[in-house]
Amino acid sequence: MDKSTYSLSEKPAKEMGVYLSTPKTEKFSDDGENDRLRYGLSSMQGWRSTMEDAHAAYPDVDNTTSFFGVYDGHGGQAVAKFCAKYLHQQVLRHEAYSAGDIGTALQKSFLRMDEMMCGQRGWRELAVLGDKIDQVSGLIEGFIWSPRSGEANKSFDDWPSEEGPHSDFHGPTAGCTACVAIIRNKQLIVANAGDSRCVISRKGQAYNLSKDHKPDLELEKDRILKAGGFIQVGRVNGSLNLARAIGDAEFKQNKTLPAERQIVTAYPDINTVELCDDDEFLVLACDGIWDCMSSQQLVDYVREQLCTETKLSVICERVFDRCLAPTAGGEGCDNMTMILVQFKKPVGLGSSEEQQQQPSTDQTAVRDKSASGSGSESTNQTATIDESASGSGSGLTDQTASGS
Repeated sequence: MDKSTYSLSEKPAKEMGVYLSTPKTEKFSDDGENDRLRYGLSSMQGWRSTMEDAHAAYPDVDNTTSFFGVYDGHGGQAVAKFCAKYLHQQVLRHEAYSAGDIGTALQKSFLRMDEMMCGQRGWRELAVLGDKIDQVSGLIEGFIWSPRSGEANKSFDDWPSEEGPHSDFHGPTAGCTACVAIIRNKQLIVANAGDSRCVISRKGQAYNLSKDHKPDLELEKDRILKAGGFIQVGRVNGSLNLARAIGDAEFKQNKTLPAERQIVTAYPDINTVELCDDDEFLVLACDGIWDCMSSQQLVDYVREQLCTETKLSVICERVFDRCLAPTAGGEGCDNMTMILVQFKKPVGLGSSEEQQQQPSTDQTAVRDKSASGSGSESTNQTATIDESASGSGSGLTDQTASGS
């Protein structure tokens, strides 16, 4: 999604950001639920000439755990689709996950994506997933993709290497953001690399559970410069307007540095939150939404819709229609993907309908100022949200100012 000006192929890149004469407003939507939550999701290509988003939604990756992720591709669609297919599988099979350390399992799995996309095996997988390698794109390009639900718990051997003409493939120059939420019992773990965003509504107040990784954030800028990169017009090496992403191998070739200290890194921030009865719903969305609506504006809109609409995917679709630009160019022209997860209340607590009728306190402007450009938060956070979070520097404040 126009994060860069290059393609997955090693051939010279074509300029990204080409618009269609009329937007593709067909929507891929899905709904599901279990005894703990229900979800709805949707994706729409919009004005873009290609669809480069992907997503994954598995309410039951095991008996107590749900997995949701959005992946916003740039320079092609294959890396986003690769993550949608394999990232959750890597999390589940990591030894840290079995030991209950979901945050570590997420961090290792984000970095593992880059390793898996190298060599002959990686090249072949990316080609099969339908990016701009030879004639593959002619078969699949423009197709909105998410893995089949039956693939959630599919086990596979550890990534065996293959010999072939692309054995020295260093990884794709295309890439994607990744914003993932894992819910286990009353614990919510969010992992993020890039500028997709996760937001929770607590009693109608929007709290960001991820930080938009833009190159001008001090923490990101410091790493970029120390790794030998530069920032020009808000873009890494004048090309990529993200400081963290999966893929983008050309920014990760410094052999003297570990993966988390490369110019661009896939290493995610981890935010762990204890859920409480005031938590209403969670939103995961790509920047095609956040470019058009602040976190609080989206929370307010979803709460309003929940008063009359029970199908969550329909609410996602209405968000797209609200954001879609009337003409090509500018905000509202990006691919759009959104996952809405509503928490079910335990029996005996009563309905949250009364809370939904109350107007929320809009503290967006206050939190915008405190969040933009800080870049100093720890990459591992364990936090609870309270009413004072809007100015606390806890990493859970609204960051809409830095998401444009």
